[in-house]
Amino acid sequence: MLNLNSMIIGSQNPKALADFYEKVLEKKPDMSEEGWFGFMAGSCFIGIGAHDKVKGKSAQPERLIFNFETKEVEKEFARIEALGAEVIAKPYKPGEGDMMIATFADPDGNYFQLMSPWEG
Repeated sequence: MLNLNSMIIGSQNPKALADFYEKVLEKKPDMSEEGWFGFMAGSCFIGIGAHDKVKGKSAQPERLIFNFETKEVEKEFARIEALGAEVIAKPYKPGEGDMMIATFADPDGNYFQLMSPWEG
């Protein structure tokens, strides 16, 4: 079985993107060197750095969406919205049950979601 342990977000302005995620994650980067920044978020490492083929905002932000799990979707939604994050979808229940999802766009236009813990 494969284990997803990290992801990289390429950016034209990695410092600004790292500053944004520092506020979202409420922590300083776990790694910062030579224009690269990294955060441990649960068991996944998120790396942010420059990429020569990345320019401007994401043209297809729905292509890859990453989720931050929280039992307090509505509370975290309000906190992150107050940071100035672009709201794509306010907290909603995608079906029956208590699961909630909310979607934001980061400064580069990448989508990320707040999501209730997966149970099942």
